[in-house]
Amino acid sequence: MNLHKFFSVIVIVGLLTAITSCKKELARINANPNAVENPQPAYLLTGAIKTACDDYWNVGAADGSLGNPTNLFVQYWAAIQYTDQDRYIFTNTNFQGFWTNLYSGSIVNLDKIIQLAKAANNPNYQGIALVLRSWDYCLLTDAFGDIPYSQSMQIQTNATPAYDPQQQVYYGILNDLKSAQNLLDPNGASVSGDVIYGGNIDLWKKFDNSLQLRIALRIADRDPQKAKAVIDSLENAGGDFINNNQGNAELVYQDPPNDNPLAELFLTRDDYRISQTIVDTLSRLNDPRLPVYAAPTQSPTPQTYVGIPNGLLVGSASGLGFTTTSRPGDYFLARHAPAVIMSYAEVLFDRAEAAARGFTNEDPADLYNKAITASMQQYNINPNVISAYLAQPDVQYDPGNFRKSIGVQKWIALFGQGSEAFAEWRRLGYPQLKPAVAGVLNGAMPLRFIYPGTEQSLDKKGYQQAIANQGPDLLTTRVWFDVN
Repeated sequence: MNLHKFFSVIVIVGLLTAITSCKKELARINANPNAVENPQPAYLLTGAIKTACDDYWNVGAADGSLGNPTNLFVQYWAAIQYTDQDRYIFTNTNFQGFWTNLYSGSIVNLDKIIQLAKAANNPNYQGIALVLRSWDYCLLTDAFGDIPYSQSMQIQTNATPAYDPQQQVYYGILNDLKSAQNLLDPNGASVSGDVIYGGNIDLWKKFDNSLQLRIALRIADRDPQKAKAVIDSLENAGGDFINNNQGNAELVYQDPPNDNPLAELFLTRDDYRISQTIVDTLSRLNDPRLPVYAAPTQSPTPQTYVGIPNGLLVGSASGLGFTTTSRPGDYFLARHAPAVIMSYAEVLFDRAEAAARGFTNEDPADLYNKAITASMQQYNINPNVISAYLAQPDVQYDPGNFRKSIGVQKWIALFGQGSEAFAEWRRLGYPQLKPAVAGVLNGAMPLRFIYPGTEQSLDKKGYQQAIANQGPDLLTTRVWFDVN
């Protein structure tokens, strides 16, 4: 099944009229505008995947996507014009698109799939929807902290859902993933509309386990006993993780209009360049991924790849020159480039960290080297070049500081996955990034997203509950998992 078929069957419904109360307004915002009269799980699944991946992978400045601010925060990309967001200037409308797209565009569809799957006795649809919904919720809580979770899909009966503390959201996600693992059956009923794994349930089970491992480490600094228990349970169950690059969880984009949103962006806009931070790091390490991540400057320059500092004033940024600074590499701007949700390299880094923490008996150094190798193999780097890279003293694993070794190399490997890199940077404390040059946070860096302004009017009780529990609704307020 391809994306074209999904969009050809969508029936756009009119907006509700005569909105007379906040409850009706909230219900309207949370209603899926792409709903069909007789929804089919296959179409809903394709739509839910694409909606989430577009938002997660996109770097459009005006669309409220997840990718834009996070890729700037972790200094993968930098703004060469319209630099406000690169300077940490945001309003409470800037994150509305991400919030709405996931809650009303992806999660609503996934919740409907779960209902339909139960009625049709198809546990595989139910399991896949639970895995994807867990990923959606993880994106939301990673970004905002406390979020509506346990009551979020009860809009018809509860127009003002409670905000669950981040700790409870992660615990709930882990329970959902465990339930999904039990539902997924390679010998069970087939599924359609799966544009990630093509209905391969074995791969979904590996992705499920890999997400559980990711979240176990997300909570490891706060609740190491719970984290270890999750990992022990995975080991005892004998389940496997994503174990090669062919098993990466990703949406491979198709021809227009279902092509890579970054490709579409750069056809009409030229707002971004590679950050000087990532260019300098890769150059210092003689990293062969630099030509993949960055494009050569269009005009001759002393250096082939030129990044720009994050958070410059508009005049200073544009003054560096559009043709004498590097755009992102062609790999990432290709129409069919994949939106990577979780890679084999990430899983290996996670296993290395679990071993370094004493949660498993695996060899952290060996897994660390395999993780770097897997990342480079994604881009077809020559094996001899990989070996030479791993032999460098600055690359070799440091058993006395796993946070630094894994943190820096994982940051490099996650290039393009801004939201995951933002979470891992906050959690591990590496790399040690410098704030934006002309940042507006008094020398600090963002640590979370601020809630959409609509939440203050439509779910005031829940919003105030989150503020009381978590702290002020500011970019600099730490979320629960962030203790570094």
